[in-house]
Amino acid sequence: MSNASISGDTTAGGLTRLPTILKQRHPKIVIIELGGNDALRGLPMSGTRKNLDAMVTLAASAGARVLIAGMMVPPNFGRKYQAEFGKMYADVAAAHHAALVPFLFAGIADRPDADSWFQADQIHPLAKAHPIILDNVWAQLKPML
Repeated sequence: MSNASISGDTTAGGLTRLPTILKQRHPKIVIIELGGNDALRGLPMSGTRKNLDAMVTLAASAGARVLIAGMMVPPNFGRKYQAEFGKMYADVAAAHHAALVPFLFAGIADRPDADSWFQADQIHPLAKAHPIILDNVWAQLKPML
């Protein structure tokens, strides 16, 4: 197992780095969890989707199976954008027959006491949320192993 993530990265950054990572590490499974920072930076969703599509294509072409971990945006982005953003992950996964975690923070961000599960920025979860995140990913990852 190898973690090639960079905190604060966007899909464009992930796409730029992915070819080298695939050549160096030859992974059998690639988990893509990018896109949230694109939204927070106000980048066009069309570019985020294009980058996600390209990353899944690259990983599959390298012989890896792909698991996409979806994100959601905060409510202040508006209901329409929020719905379209979440649907983007499902659409990319379906188009590529990739596995999908619809929302990485399910069971955390949708709790009545969600504020107490996140850092002061209300974006990054606290350590106590990690077991729930693990369960969310493991449910989709385990069948791939």
